[in-house]
Amino acid sequence: MISDPDTRADQADPPRAEVRLRMKPGTAVRGYVDGAWWPRSHDPAAEFPGLVLAMSSWVGPVRRVSYHLNDWTTTNRELTVEGWSVRLVGYPTIDAHTVMVTGPNQKRMCLLVVPPETPGDVARAVLASAVGSDTVASVEELLVSNGVQLR
Repeated sequence: MISDPDTRADQADPPRAEVRLRMKPGTAVRGYVDGAWWPRSHDPAAEFPGLVLAMSSWVGPVRRVSYHLNDWTTTNRELTVEGWSVRLVGYPTIDAHTVMVTGPNQKRMCLLVVPPETPGDVARAVLASAVGSDTVASVEELLVSNGVQLR
């Protein structure tokens, strides 16, 4: 699980880990996405290594991450994570706000990507909505219905 420590100084309780990746349960209705991810930035070199490690639990060693070109900054076409090579492929035709993670034997999962600049309460609502057992809404519907302003 990708998490982010909450380090607010005014918080009386100890810091907690904030969920940044959520997956649908295996028994869920198949919808457009298999899960949702809230990265911290638009930089693939900074964000994709953590995603690759987390997603290996679902698809095995990740071989490829495909993404919408306009959602991310320019990066190398290959990334090495934990000793294995991952191909990064940007396409203008992949739906905005999604990434496709592919493992061995072409096992693939589609993730909704919550824009990094989304406020925490809104992002958490999108993550929860996207992974509901009966969720079949599109990426755009999930984002807009939870208050994300699309560009």
